[in-house]
Amino acid sequence: MAPKVSKAEKKIAYDKKLCNLLDEYTQVLVAVADNVGSTQLQNIRSALRGDSVVLMGKNTMMKRSIRIHSDNTGNKAILALIDLLVGNVGLIFTKGDLKEVTEEVAKFKVGAPARVGLVAPIDVIVPPGNTGLDPSQTSFFQVLNIPTKINKGTVEIVTPVELIKKGDKVGSSEAALLSKLGIRPFSYGLVVLKVYDNGSVFSPEVLDLTEDDLVGKFAMGVSMVTSLALAISYPTLAAAPHMFINAYKNVLAVAVATDYSFPLADKVKEYLADPSKFAVAVAAPSAAAGSGAAPAAAAKEEEKKEEPVDESDEDLGFSLFD
Repeated sequence: MAPKVSKAEKKIAYDKKLCNLLDEYTQVLVAVADNVGSTQLQNIRSALRGDSVVLMGKNTMMKRSIRIHSDNTGNKAILALIDLLVGNVGLIFTKGDLKEVTEEVAKFKVGAPARVGLVAPIDVIVPPGNTGLDPSQTSFFQVLNIPTKINKGTVEIVTPVELIKKGDKVGSSEAALLSKLGIRPFSYGLVVLKVYDNGSVFSPEVLDLTEDDLVGKFAMGVSMVTSLALAISYPTLAAAPHMFINAYKNVLAVAVATDYSFPLADKVKEYLADPSKFAVAVAAPSAAAGSGAAPAAAAKEEEKKEEPVDESDEDLGFSLFD
């Protein structure tokens, strides 16, 4: 018979395991484990075995171990995990791709019945169709305001019915009806709430961002910085090109309106003094196109004149009037 392990020894072993994981891993997924059974959790552990470790435990014990380990090692980054340990959560330490690990964890969901008093995580809609229940159950449906009819000796639901709304508590009547219909509306599994990556904490939705999304967000940020810099006349790398262009436009406007000038302004003044130069520039291509069209028309007319005459149309020496 194996010797009984005391609570103190269990705490020491747990603390040692958590500290070793904190030293070995820099990526941690914080996941909610509400309504997750032991068998389901074991399946998740088996699927992640190799590059990930799932650790469950009491929040107070985990917080204490993290604080002590931070003081002993000087690693202050791991203290960010303490604020994430709220409710029934577990830690998934991983060296793999965070998105792939999150998707793998999400695969292990198990259907569950609607128990009385449970807060519904989603809307529950009862679909129309034959229920297989005998007509004596009609009054049960009437209590829940579900329209039914009798079809071939069984109760049939006529239209879809929103039985429970998300966030509402499941009542005894709703739970009994779903049980009778064999509907297990809810599914549970580990749900990743936050991602810890070497001191940084962010939402798992960030893992779904593509390179195009990041480029778009960066471009939007640069645009906002540029607009702000231009509005307050503060030079930045993003705003400098626009500032130079605007300054050039202002100087050019002054040169055109006054006697002040510079080489580039002289050219603009020259065009403004003699607008006909614009017309010459535009008309030149048109004239060239017209001169090219005339020979083409003449050549076409010449070809038309020189078309060969069919021998069947020539006078072969016979005439109807000879």
